Parts: sequence; structure tokens; C-alpha cells
Amino acid sequence: MLYLWLKAFHIVGVVTWFAGLFYHGRLLVYHAEALSSPEPDRRILVAQYGVMESRLLRLIMTPAMGLTLLTAAGMLLTSTGRSHLTQPWMLAKLVLVGLLVALHFWLRRIMLDLASGRGRWSAERLRVLNEAPTVLLVLITILAVFKAALPWRGLGLTAGLLVAALWAGIRGYARHRHRHRQGAHRPPSGPEET
Repeated sequence: MLYLWLKAFHIVGVVTWFAGLFYHGRLLVYHAEALSSPEPDRRILVAQYGVMESRLLRLIMTPAMGLTLLTAAGMLLTSTGRSHLTQPWMLAKLVLVGLLVALHFWLRRIMLDLASGRGRWSAERLRVLNEAPTVLLVLITILAVFKAALPWRGLGLTAGLLVAALWAGIRGYARHRHRHRQGAHRPPSGPEET
């Protein structure tokens, strides 16, 4: 019964953490875009995004990460969890969770750099980085669902197809934005109506 309680709160932690990761990444993109806005928009937007990013990280994402990791550790200490600990799927899942924790702190570092005006990441690069939680979520979910019955080739194929689809989507969106920006700078064609 303890395992199930831990699992229930683990799922709550995971859902909350991922929601925060998805939104935090978007805020970083908007923050980077705001840095090239004209004043006074720049000052207002940069300050607002900084507050939103910081509060999201401190009040939602980091506690959710803590809940996720603590409940995961608790599950691994139960007899059910200990039986999974030496399984290849669990070891792979733990590696991916390690990458997710590293991503969490990397996003924090980027947030602090943007807040101090040392942002080295363009909005386009941040859009690409913003897809990392999606890839990790899909792979971790597949590992958790299939467990020992995991089709490893299927996991690799899924990861490859997912990355390719996300990359195509990112590139397509970048082309769309570029065309939209060019269209906004084009003079109107034809006579103006009065």
C-alpha cells in the first residue's frame, strides 16, 4: 500500500514538474525575444519575464522536482521498487531522470544569465532547448510503461522519429516566422482605399 501512495504522489510531482519545465522554457524564449524590443517595452517585458521565471522555478518547479525525486527514492526503497532497481529499463530511466535534473538546473542558469543581461542564448536556440523535456518525457514514459517487456529498438526508433519530427517542426516554424516578418516590412500593393 505504501508503494501505491508513493506512486500516486510521484505522478503528481512528475506532472507538475513537467508543466513547469514546458512553461519555463517558453518564458525563456519570450525573455530572449524581449531583449531586442525597443524601450520602454524592453525594460517592462524583461522585468516581468524575470519575475515569472523566478517564481515558477522557486515555487512550482523545484518543489515538484523534490516531490518527484523523494517519492521515487521512497518507491525504490520498498520491496517492489528494490526488485526493479537492477533492471535495465530502470537504469535507463534513472539516467534520463538524471538528464532531466541537469536540464532543470541548466534552465536555472540560463534564467540567471538572462536576468543579469548576460544572455548568450538566442530565442531560436532556446526554442530548440525547450523541446528537450518533451523528448525526455516520451522516453521516460515508454520505459515506465513497458518495463522489462521494453522493445529497445522501438525505443530507439521512437526517439529518432520524435527528434526528427520536433526538428522539422522547429525549422518549419522558424521559416513561418521569417516569412511573416518579411511580409510585415513589405509596402502595401495596389492603391489605398479612402
